[in-house]
Amino acid sequence: MDSKAVEGQIKEESRRIPNTGGIAIALGILIPMIIAIIGISLFDPNSYPAFLAPLQEHISGLKSVMPLGWTLVGCLLGLHLLGLLDDRRPMGPWGKLAIMLIPGIIFAAFFDTRLMTMLDSYVGGRWLSILITVFWFTLITNAMNFIDNMDGLSSGIAIIAGGSLLAAAILNEQWFVAAILALLIGSCFGFWVFNFPPAKIFMGDSGSLIIGMLLAFLTVRTTYLPISETSSNASNWYAVLMPVVVLAIPLYDFFSVTSIRIMQGKSPFVGDLQHFSHRIRDRGLSGRCTILVIYCLTIATAISGLLLARANQWQAALLGIQVVLLLAAIALFEYRSPNSPQRDGV
Repeated sequence: MDSKAVEGQIKEESRRIPNTGGIAIALGILIPMIIAIIGISLFDPNSYPAFLAPLQEHISGLKSVMPLGWTLVGCLLGLHLLGLLDDRRPMGPWGKLAIMLIPGIIFAAFFDTRLMTMLDSYVGGRWLSILITVFWFTLITNAMNFIDNMDGLSSGIAIIAGGSLLAAAILNEQWFVAAILALLIGSCFGFWVFNFPPAKIFMGDSGSLIIGMLLAFLTVRTTYLPISETSSNASNWYAVLMPVVVLAIPLYDFFSVTSIRIMQGKSPFVGDLQHFSHRIRDRGLSGRCTILVIYCLTIATAISGLLLARANQWQAALLGIQVVLLLAAIALFEYRSPNSPQRDGV
């Protein structure tokens, strides 16, 4: 397929397809969230209908996270608007990056939604955990934005990753997290039906940014250890690596394409056609076959991630080795096969 330069970026040849699918994804997530938050806030436990009795024990807990819920809505809406603006008139990478840092800072610093909190006692406070969390938010947001480079790819991966996290949330009775994951999966699936190649609509940055940020938020909020082990078996610390394993393929795409651009003396923030999906397609696969291969790879790492939380130490080590070897095999195949951008650009 021919390519062309757009605002300093190399993109696929333009097609007369709207890139407003992100609006549908955002509405599918935000409208139910807003309705649910308002409904829970107004809910009176003393005058509920009989059929809602089973929910009574969860209402107080849900009410306690309403400020977090409204903040999540605000951050998602902000990134959605940023994406809409960028889809209409491309912005500079540093301005976008600065805005992407904001959600991670807010959640980590003001809502104690942090990774690696066990480090607090070793480094004299929350600062290192906050930095790691902000980095994670920014990394996943950008990774899902980067991998939105082929029809059906980003939405399909979001469905697979979201399904894995949903299973973990349900098993640990995290209903707030599970409900939002269900919204994410449903919205992405509704879009994916029209985005699977040949695409009838694109999501644009207005969709990929909120998918990435929501996945980052939910991976931090999800508890990966089984309920019975959260306090009694600290040796299963490796369960917190589940999101890294589940999202291994988007992360591989992000780090590999960034490395290729840097080795070629290019800015890592300037888009081109050297993403993982493009590199597979350039080796002779069709567009559909390419995304199906990536789906299969994502499902493989997602299964490993699901098993990680309930594995003992030697099983977890084997799962980790399996995922590392999978990525290493992909990287070796890419590097040693003909037309490798890594080899051509160095």
